[in-house]
Amino acid sequence: MDIVHDLDESSEAPPKYKQIADMLRAKISSLEYSPGDKLPSDSELSKQFSSSRLTVIRALRQLESEGLVERKAGSGTYVGLQRNDAAHSFGLLFPNLGEGEIFEPVCAGLARAGNSSQQALIWGNISNSSVNKEAQALELCNSFIARRVDGVFFAPLELTSHTEEINQQIVNRLDEASIPIILLDRSTQPFPEPTQHDLVGIDNWREGCRMAKYLLDLGCTRLGFVGRPGSAPTVNARIAGLSEALRQYASGMSPECVLMADPTDIDTVQRWVQAVRPEGILCATDYTAGQLMHTLAKLGIAVPQTIRLVGFDDVKYASILPVPLTTLRQPCLEIGIAAMKAMLARLEDRSMVPRTISLDCELIVRASCGANLNYSMSSQLG
Repeated sequence: MDIVHDLDESSEAPPKYKQIADMLRAKISSLEYSPGDKLPSDSELSKQFSSSRLTVIRALRQLESEGLVERKAGSGTYVGLQRNDAAHSFGLLFPNLGEGEIFEPVCAGLARAGNSSQQALIWGNISNSSVNKEAQALELCNSFIARRVDGVFFAPLELTSHTEEINQQIVNRLDEASIPIILLDRSTQPFPEPTQHDLVGIDNWREGCRMAKYLLDLGCTRLGFVGRPGSAPTVNARIAGLSEALRQYASGMSPECVLMADPTDIDTVQRWVQAVRPEGILCATDYTAGQLMHTLAKLGIAVPQTIRLVGFDDVKYASILPVPLTTLRQPCLEIGIAAMKAMLARLEDRSMVPRTISLDCELIVRASCGANLNYSMSSQLG
């Protein structure tokens, strides 16, 4: 407990209310009290500093005049949301960092935008084991709360056994600690439910529809979708986009057109291809597309001569697959920059309704879609 002793007015030391103001100012600068935090009551501060309540109120009024705190009648005293004299600290909670390539440039965008405003980014390492990943994500969340970070950039987990439960636990704990969250790439809510937090990424429904239309324009009449079980809600949004494109421009989509399975499972892929006989396949990610391409090759199914294949993300290896992959390039660096701006705006006004910020993608055309084929495709699937 911090104790300030009473001083005579004739003493050369500062008046007691100024000492109390200085101590509270130091706590705010060191992030012991973060933006938006509620300070102890006037009575509690009086006991903490061994002073009268009137002296504490005078100290708080001094801090209020400096814009460091805000006094709300009937509610209490809160730390102000603007602190230009100290850098913000933000936690980076990316459980799937290292499994894909989209989050590394996102982090670079966060760092680029943060440097100009003197922001500090706190990293955490998560293992690739699904069980450890869930436990470590919760542990990292708790460490950010203990460090009283100003905000957390969170890319929700996917492809783990308790994905939805862990994601919800994380956002609940951060919400309870009054720490703002900016979701990256994906929501914690199933599609199409609205997000309960700010989200920066792409419009996956729109881009899924766009890629499906592209395959239809190339002459495909039967389309399929391949993804992995337990994927993020972004995948369901892409499936919905595909369905909308088929509704508008073809005969619609049947449920069996969607395969949510391990794309390296040869028997499962073979049965699905023989049943659906797709002329074009939209894959949930480039990683899935690359695995599926190798499986189709083992089955003797040529890409793009028999099946046109497209993906999402434009990861580094997309151009060096056995058949270079047509895909949508996510603006990862720009997503990071936009996310930092969204976080700073959220700190300025925590009462804003949750926003979804969607950036545009670039279509990267390569050989896997067969755009340059000079003949009509005919089924070789038997």
